[in-house]
Amino acid sequence: MTDAITSLPPIAILGAGSMGGAILHGLVAAGLSAGGVTATNRSIAKAAELADLEGVTSVALEVNPNGNIEAAASAEVVLIGVKPAMVPDLLDEIAPHLRDGAVVVSLAAGVTLDTFARHLGEGVATLRSMPNTPSLVGKGVTGLAAGPAASADDVAVVRALFETVGAVLEVSEEQIDALSTISGSGPAYVFLLVEEFTKSAVRMGFDDAQARLLAEQTFIGATTLLAASDVDPAELRRRVTSPKGTTERAVAVLQEARFDDTFTEAAEAALARAKELAEGR
Repeated sequence: MTDAITSLPPIAILGAGSMGGAILHGLVAAGLSAGGVTATNRSIAKAAELADLEGVTSVALEVNPNGNIEAAASAEVVLIGVKPAMVPDLLDEIAPHLRDGAVVVSLAAGVTLDTFARHLGEGVATLRSMPNTPSLVGKGVTGLAAGPAASADDVAVVRALFETVGAVLEVSEEQIDALSTISGSGPAYVFLLVEEFTKSAVRMGFDDAQARLLAEQTFIGATTLLAASDVDPAELRRRVTSPKGTTERAVAVLQEARFDDTFTEAAEAALARAKELAEGR
């Protein structure tokens, strides 16, 4: 988080679901919702979950069908958090109501800046973002790609917004989908590893609670150590892997299984799907 940032302009999050909700909670936790945040969701139940957050106006579209329009009209920064297939219609809906100088930020995977320009007009400042779910606990990483109409000041405001929930990496739009396969999808890969590690512990005789504690705390501890260290992961791995020891033998099994190829193939599969989404498939 950027220490110098003490306030942000009025913000609208249209579609405050999983990712939009993570950003919203991060803003509130950072104490930066005082400028006003309007969040929309389709259902009353979803909107109710956000209603008590400080500085947040939570709108249920099934009660107020014009909620997206009103939220967009009230904001200087508009985050688009609906599903990719819904983005074009939402942009058409809000386009006539945007404030002059408003910045529109996409949270939708695979939706290009060109799509935003076609529906909002070439003069509207737009950015693509790719945050990840650890943003919910202030440990996210967000990729940002600016459209041609976005000024340096626009980028700085949006960067400050996402820095409230973690680190930010500015990239070209050509890199944003590749970035999503690492930081965007990456938490799922980690959770899968913890899941499988837990199953291994159960198979070795630990009960469910013990297995979960062993697996989860091992990953939490290892990543905390990595964050606190000034050396790279390969060196930390070597320090754990004593010659002719148990870890060396386990690592050898993973290497023989072509663990590196598996991760590359997984990232490439995610990238292929991102390109399909961009093509409307």
